[in-house]
Amino acid sequence: MEKTEVAAVAAPGPERLDSDGNAWKQAGSSDCDEADSDLISKLPDDMLSAIISLLPTKDAGRTQVLSRRWRPLWRSVPLNLDARAKLPGSPAHPHTVPVSAVSKIISQHPGPARRFSFSGFHAGEFDAEVESWFHSRALTKLEELHLCCHTRINSSSGLPEQSQRLPLSALRSASTLLVARISGCYFPNDMPSMNFPVLTQLSLIYVSIPGDVFHGLLSSCHALESLYMSGVCATTGRLRVSSPTVRSIAFHHWPSEKAAQLVIEDAPHLVRLLIPYASQDGCVTIRVIRAPKLKILGPFLPVLSKLLVSQGISPVSSANWMRSVKVLALRSSGYALHTVLNILRWFPSLEKLYVIFHKHYEMDNENEPQYDPLHPIDCLQTHLKKVVFKSFVGNDKQIDFARFFVLNAKVLNKIEFEGYCYYNSQSVAYQHKLLQVENRASQDAWIEFKCHKGPEHYGRTNLDKHIHDLSVADPFRQWLAL
Repeated sequence: MEKTEVAAVAAPGPERLDSDGNAWKQAGSSDCDEADSDLISKLPDDMLSAIISLLPTKDAGRTQVLSRRWRPLWRSVPLNLDARAKLPGSPAHPHTVPVSAVSKIISQHPGPARRFSFSGFHAGEFDAEVESWFHSRALTKLEELHLCCHTRINSSSGLPEQSQRLPLSALRSASTLLVARISGCYFPNDMPSMNFPVLTQLSLIYVSIPGDVFHGLLSSCHALESLYMSGVCATTGRLRVSSPTVRSIAFHHWPSEKAAQLVIEDAPHLVRLLIPYASQDGCVTIRVIRAPKLKILGPFLPVLSKLLVSQGISPVSSANWMRSVKVLALRSSGYALHTVLNILRWFPSLEKLYVIFHKHYEMDNENEPQYDPLHPIDCLQTHLKKVVFKSFVGNDKQIDFARFFVLNAKVLNKIEFEGYCYYNSQSVAYQHKLLQVENRASQDAWIEFKCHKGPEHYGRTNLDKHIHDLSVADPFRQWLAL
């Protein structure tokens, strides 16, 4: 519920707020008037507490002056504290509290805390305050932690130039943490033993971490379901993942000499491996050794990325985890058709394919095997039901690329073209002619053209916005928005 809505109903007369959030009495009002007109305050305590817990920090604290009924409630609900250090020249964020107010809020609230977020600070800044906060009673049983140090990112390497040492006091709530997001920090070599029995979501963004510490961190997460890594620098050069519970992994790094290779050693319940695209060339190196339930993969750039199946196994032979993949997203300019087709040979059970066209003109490798109709691709013959072409502009290479699927995918139900052009009956008929739709391999295939606004977002993905959302069966349908 918005703050203005609460104020309009809950404070009709007896108490109002000035511009600073302070209460003042209106002449002639009475407690009787307040009781008669304050309908929200008649709700049960648990419902009022739920409302307050969803409000931003400032608004939650101000509910104390709405009416006498609300005054004790803020201290009785789990604390939701969002603090941000003000950067020079930047305006204050309307929904966060200044650093100067955090100690007072923590001292007045008995806890426990549902969420604590502290961002915008520089390395070495507020160290004493942070230690004090994490040792307070209010943050003893913290459920959600966001610790984001403001750090300068090197434009060439994409790695932070200076990081904040992870305060070990932040681990005092390890036994109750459900969500943790660490950004701009480095993990020391002498990390103590860790135990996160209920942590389900972990995000590591622009952090530096020794390989053995990373391995120990994951081993201590006994309920982890979703892991997001972006710009992570491992001192060993590799990030080894072994987790019996993780269901989703998202991995992104800038191309640099220090960039880590992701090695998925054993992930028996891993369902999706997401590769959010943000770097200049989209290069990523991933080695998958065991992930027998992997169903969703991408989006990655086949020409530049390295997807290694397992040591000693050739990609062409298609490892077991590749046979389980049902949904795949690839990036292409349309100039590397044979590279994409050879990738598809790895996934014989593929049912849905997303091709995200972009402006870079990568070419097929000179040694890339050419498609041979005498050796058809398994998924095109028996499994591929849907193909979605995103950022489609209809140039010759994209038409040639798409036409191959029209003429060779034998069990397709639908092909979608999503771009920025307005399509009428004449333009659709023209596209059908170029694609040779009348000769399509699957006569049941429905061809659909969709128009989206926003060419400034050409080929951009939204994967990182909802990276931990496990509720959707096909994340690309929702997240690869134009």
